[in-house]
Amino acid sequence: MNRTIGFQTLSKIRQFSTSSRLLIEVQSKPKPTLRFTEQRREIGPFGWFLLSIPTATFALGTWQIQRKAWKENLIRTLHERKHARPALLPSSAEEIEELEYFPVHVRGQFLHDKEIYIGPRSLLVDGDASTKSSLISKGQNTNQGYLVVTPFQLADRNETILVNRGWVPAKSKDPKTRQNGQIQGEVDVIGVVRLHENRPNFMPKNREGSNIWYYRDLEQMSQVTGASPIFLDATTDFDSQGGPVGGQTRISLRNEHLSYIFTWYSLCGITSFMWYRQFLRRI
Repeated sequence: MNRTIGFQTLSKIRQFSTSSRLLIEVQSKPKPTLRFTEQRREIGPFGWFLLSIPTATFALGTWQIQRKAWKENLIRTLHERKHARPALLPSSAEEIEELEYFPVHVRGQFLHDKEIYIGPRSLLVDGDASTKSSLISKGQNTNQGYLVVTPFQLADRNETILVNRGWVPAKSKDPKTRQNGQIQGEVDVIGVVRLHENRPNFMPKNREGSNIWYYRDLEQMSQVTGASPIFLDATTDFDSQGGPVGGQTRISLRNEHLSYIFTWYSLCGITSFMWYRQFLRRI
């Protein structure tokens, strides 16, 4: 009897010991840490397509840097050509085409009865638009006027060319209002060589039978005046009192590439940041 009770007691002690050891092991193990991981997002085809926006704007900004350098070099070249030493007018058409924006010296006589007009035009001073000139009265509207193009009979050869004598206000387009400026006899002219001008966008075509031209079409002007298709913009070297204001060769060109650079690179930065937040930051 006592032996049975002893075995039962020993068995309970062993069970208690085993339970206690398991409990201690469980309590001694580190508790697992709960991790809240965001679901991984992959960049799909649409995401890669959107990446083309900052890429394209960066490329356009870089292209505008190159265009800016090209435009500045072109403006510098035109100024250098215009202020070069005047040469004699070549007789060959091929040589004349190589002299655009270069000054040449000619001598001859103006045929005033055949003059034509290009306009309306605004007055240019030193190759750019201006509202001031010492050759016209103060208060004169310099935004409305015409270029007076006159056939010029060369003295050294039997050929007539076209010379843009310069700008006159609209009220002085009629040569009767500027008789003092209609130079007679042989004169010297220094003019800048200009070539044929294609019709600018949105500008109407030159009207046949009209004495007013919208743009410089040398072929049509030559047919009307009987002159060769050679065109000079007279400089201010031989301007006459009361006559057209010379120096009407536009040298200044639109150079807004710096603003284009800022615009494209700004768009590149903004769209790059938006793409980063939408796709990279959530990965």
